[in-house]
Amino acid sequence: MSRHFDAIIIGTGQAGPSLAARFAAAGMTVAIIERHKFGGTCVNTGCIPTKTLVASAYAAHVARRGAEYGFVGNGDVRVDMKRVKARKDEVSGRSNKGVEEWLLGLKNCTVIQGHARFQSPHTVVVNDEVLQADKVFINVGGRASVPAMPGIHEAPFLTNSSMMDIDFLPEHLVIVGGSYVGLEFGQMYRRFGSEVTIVEKGPRPIGREDEDVSDAVREILEMEGIGIRTNAKCISLSKRDSRIAVGMECDEGPPEVVGTHVLLAVGRTPNTDDLGLDRAGVATDQRGYIIVDDQLQTNVPGIWALGDCNGRGAFTHTSYNDYEIVADNLLDSAHRRVSDRIQAYALFTDPPLGRCGMTDAEVRKSGRAALVTKLPMSAVNRAVEKGETQGFIKISVDAETKHIMGAAILGIGGDEVVHVLLDVMYARAPYTVVQRAMHIHPTVAEYLPTVFSKLEPFP
Repeated sequence: MSRHFDAIIIGTGQAGPSLAARFAAAGMTVAIIERHKFGGTCVNTGCIPTKTLVASAYAAHVARRGAEYGFVGNGDVRVDMKRVKARKDEVSGRSNKGVEEWLLGLKNCTVIQGHARFQSPHTVVVNDEVLQADKVFINVGGRASVPAMPGIHEAPFLTNSSMMDIDFLPEHLVIVGGSYVGLEFGQMYRRFGSEVTIVEKGPRPIGREDEDVSDAVREILEMEGIGIRTNAKCISLSKRDSRIAVGMECDEGPPEVVGTHVLLAVGRTPNTDDLGLDRAGVATDQRGYIIVDDQLQTNVPGIWALGDCNGRGAFTHTSYNDYEIVADNLLDSAHRRVSDRIQAYALFTDPPLGRCGMTDAEVRKSGRAALVTKLPMSAVNRAVEKGETQGFIKISVDAETKHIMGAAILGIGGDEVVHVLLDVMYARAPYTVVQRAMHIHPTVAEYLPTVFSKLEPFP
């Protein structure tokens, strides 16, 4: 005996609950399945808990700088990691509970907890119960990758998920991986009081970024006392009494770093290996990501894949945009496409990096005549007033159309200010719209018209 629904949604990450609510409001019967924690990565082990930790680390950092701002605290700043974790758990738990209660309260929506597996293209089995639907939406997210490096099964290690259980201060945290997760955790724990070393196999951290951005972020972190090893080849783990040695071959520096704890931050793996996708005939690429078209449909009619598992974006905002694309196309005949969205993301170090559009390398590859401008945050009054002048603003534009091609804002408020440019890019308006706008003083955004007045030919 099976139960039939208009739609089955597997996973309650960023795209799933909103899709369920939209369908249910349209009168469709929906089954949404969750095998672990409601809310997915963002709510439980990603954005919300980590940015809560970042906020605690920032507060401690500013407190230590009291003399710069004209006050003196009561001695050294001491971080209580149990209280830090409790604050993080409360904020994250509130979001997790909110998602669960929202779904349970939806009319026309059945919430099922268990591990979903395909039996056929439109049949899913959960807890020995058979569910059927003409439309199935896979929203199962991803998890931290664990590479097959030497010693990986002998030495203990942490991932971004298990780091959420830490209520103590590691004496020396060694982080393998110098991208977003590694850099954010590195600065965070350095500010909490740990010794931190970041080991990156590439020539520089955040290797996808422009070289000047990468170099500036590295300088900021090293000024806070974080050790960064690059060009680290043949990375391995081994136990060393009560410690862990991370071995490597580098152009410079010793061949190993010995720490008390190791965090692996070397990428993500989609949670697609135990869904029975072969029985549904759903195609994946060699890394396990579900292959989708521009409307997020798989190769099997009536099956869509949303969020991190489709390889079309690894962020909460791309997952939510996936939901909007699918819902608008199915319910409003909107003909929205993944290819219409503009790349945008942020690195939540302090100061943060806001990025939209093309990198310098992508501008060069485009072959289009371009103009570029770059000015330091030390020229921004707001940054000077707050004593946070690290970083810069860099923007490239098309010399012929005057459209903004890309931007990197590394500095105070960069993760927010970048949206001024992003919205103009979506409007397909020329940069002169921003250049001629009157912005509020004193803010970081008010400096954008000045930045645009300094455009020069792209080198």
